[in-house]
Amino acid sequence: MPDLEGFNTAPARELRPLLLECLAVPRWADAVLADRPYADVDALLAASDAAARLSDDEVRAALAGHPRIGERAGHDGVSARWSAAEQSGVESPADLLAAANRAYEERFGHIYLVCAKGLSGDQVLADLAGRMANPPEVELRVVNRELARIAALRLREVVA
Repeated sequence: MPDLEGFNTAPARELRPLLLECLAVPRWADAVLADRPYADVDALLAASDAAARLSDDEVRAALAGHPRIGERAGHDGVSARWSAAEQSGVESPADLLAAANRAYEERFGHIYLVCAKGLSGDQVLADLAGRMANPPEVELRVVNRELARIAALRLREVVA
């Protein structure tokens, strides 16, 4: 993966697939590429965050590339490896997490997503339970923020 200088100078066609693994929203990837060069990582993350104000359709599309919390099988590629590393602290009884995921999906019609880096299984379950009271339109905005946090985490690794 390139450092920031490499990120700033690499051909867009080489970086775009990597960016889409950070956040599977073509408009976001194109905006991040268009704002190059970045003076520092903070400027890159600020541009990412500004471009990550997603439409509801973009949020739903971006969710398609994420496994359920606690579920790693069936996904492959760099994005899946990132998800596995990001969820490494999430250890909770599989039946509790599976039941919570099902209830969330029945309520909102999409998978539960949280930036799980550094969270325990109990923290994830508490977050999921707390979000169940959100109206669907509010929950999509919460998911948007979580997608932006995940993208920032992954971008940091891209330019590390």
